Order: sequence, then C-alpha cells, then structure tokens
Amino acid sequence: MLPVPSPLLPMLAKRVDTLPTGDNWLFEPKWDGFRTLVFRDGDELQLQSRDEKPLLRYFPELRAPLLEALPERCVLDGEIVLARDNGLDFEALQNRLHPAASRVNLLAKESPTSVVFWDVLCVGDEDLRGVPFRDRRARLETLVRSAKPPIHITPATTDRALAEDWFRRFEGAGLDGVMAKALDGTYQSNKRTMLKVKHERTCECVVGGFRWHKNGENTAVGSLLLGLFHGDRLQHVGVTASFTDEKRRELTSFLAPYRENALEAHPWREWAGEEETSRKPGAQSRWSRGKSLNWEPLRVELVVEVAYDHMQGERFRHTAQFRRWRSDKPTKDCTYDQLETTPPFELTEIFARDRPVTPG
Repeated sequence: MLPVPSPLLPMLAKRVDTLPTGDNWLFEPKWDGFRTLVFRDGDELQLQSRDEKPLLRYFPELRAPLLEALPERCVLDGEIVLARDNGLDFEALQNRLHPAASRVNLLAKESPTSVVFWDVLCVGDEDLRGVPFRDRRARLETLVRSAKPPIHITPATTDRALAEDWFRRFEGAGLDGVMAKALDGTYQSNKRTMLKVKHERTCECVVGGFRWHKNGENTAVGSLLLGLFHGDRLQHVGVTASFTDEKRRELTSFLAPYRENALEAHPWREWAGEEETSRKPGAQSRWSRGKSLNWEPLRVELVVEVAYDHMQGERFRHTAQFRRWRSDKPTKDCTYDQLETTPPFELTEIFARDRPVTPG
C-alpha cells in the first residue's frame, strides 16, 4: 500500500493579480488541461481527476509511457494536456471523455495526450508531503529526468522577470497564466496554498437567455447565457454566474419583461428546451452527472460587460465574470472583433525547456 492513499484531493491555488515578490518563489507556466494525480503501485496505475474521478480509461495511450517512466511505487501531481503544433487544444481534450471504448481507442491514436508533472507526493514508502517544495522539485527531476515524450516536467524558474515574460508570450500556446509556489511550502491537500496569475479582459456580450438556479426555479437566476455576433449569426460563447442570493432574486424580476415573446424571433429558438452539443445553450456536460442545463430564452436586447481570461475556439474557456449592464451599447456591436487575440507561441519551445535546473 502506498503511504499516500487514493483518492486524494490535490493542492489548489488562489488567484492573485500579480506575481509575488521575494526570493522564496518558484514560477511555472499554468497548463490548460485536466489536473491529475498519478498513483503507481507496481503494475497498478491510477489517474485521478481533481474531483476524484478515474481518468485512465479515457487515456489508455498514457499507461505504457507512465509505467516505463515512473518508479515502481509513487504518487505524482500534474496535468494531462493535448498538444498541437502551435499550442494546447483543450476542446479536443474534452472530446477524449467518451463513453464508448471503441471511440476512446480511436481518439487515443488520432489525438494522443501528454502528461506534464510538477510535484511528487511519495516514492516507495517515503511520504514527501511534509518536505519543502524545493526538495520535492529536486526529487521529481531526478525521478523523471530520463523520461521521454509524452512524459514531461513543467518548466520552472525562480527568475520573476522570466516568469513575467512567460505570462506575456505563452498564452497563445494555450497556457493561461503563471503559477507561483513557495519553495519552503509543504503539500497541503485541498488547500489553496499556491498562487495563480491569469489573464483577464473584458468585452460586451448579448444576453440571449438564462438558467434557473438549482435551488430556486422561478425565483432565482443561476446564470446568464452570453452571445457574440459572427456576421448575422449569434454564437453562444459561454455563461456568467456566481451571483449572490440577493442578486439572483433581483435578476428574476429584472429579466421578466424580456421573457415575453422571446422565442418568436430568437436566433437560438431551435435549441430551446434541448440538451445537445457543447455549442448550444442547452448543452449537457460530460461532468454534470445528469444535471439539467435547460435554459429560458430572452429577447435579444440586453448587453452585459463581462471579464474573461481567454477564448477556446469561439467560446470562453471558463465562466465569465459579471461586471455591469451596458444599456448604452447596441447589441449589434457585440461582435468577435472586440476580442484581443494572442499569436500562438511554438509549444515545442516550451517543451524543450522541461529539464530546468533545480531551484536553489
């Protein structure tokens, strides 16, 4: 039995606006993939998601490389990513979560994944969670130094200027920020002891509909459905949520007039009440455990300003943050042209740096 049992909630990060100062920090690119804890005990291998779900069945191509690269008994922390020529493809990675084994095996060949490691929790009978991170990082480099793709160690630096350069340049490759970790820090499961700095921008979106809150149908709004125009087509780009209970009740009254006759000329009317693909407002998430995502249409008249970190294809990668209503903005101005884009940075250059020196 491993000294670090499975399942285990991973250590988490809290968001900050800027990189911390001082000489007690190690900086890493923030990878945009599926967080995974890898447990190996002899021939037994487990890949566990952030919320304790098993992942190995979806990524069978990783089994042999992990068994070849890792010690006989160990637990490592990292990220499953899907790398294309110019960057990470999170949308394709999501598509790997397929229920049919035949489809999983086909996708494993067509769109193989990689694992990027950044921490080690135990080796053999040695529990390393109480060891300072600088020592865990050095141990990780020793363990995986000779590993070959698709196994990697994340680039890391104690140079704040270099980390700021990463923050500016790596976004186009699908890396969505920079992590900062205390060199003397221990591994604290389910605690937000790491720091993350992510890009944030704002844009104006059309509000095309909403979903009721799970605890307040007809009394509390859960999320607003956002759209941007691509020519004459209104593309569903994501949602904004995280409202207070008071705000959810206020939104119910505020939106009521816009619900009247909303479907008559609504650009999403064929999707009303349906739960189909991820491109549509009523989409069913692979992780939602059957949760209903049905939505209520609104007349396409409201504009809201939201903050977002980056786009994944035509959609917001994460839930956008509500900033304010923009009654001064016409809906026709809510187009993709307002979005800032970042040229891709060659991912091969990032992977080429995955054997950094041990931080002092």
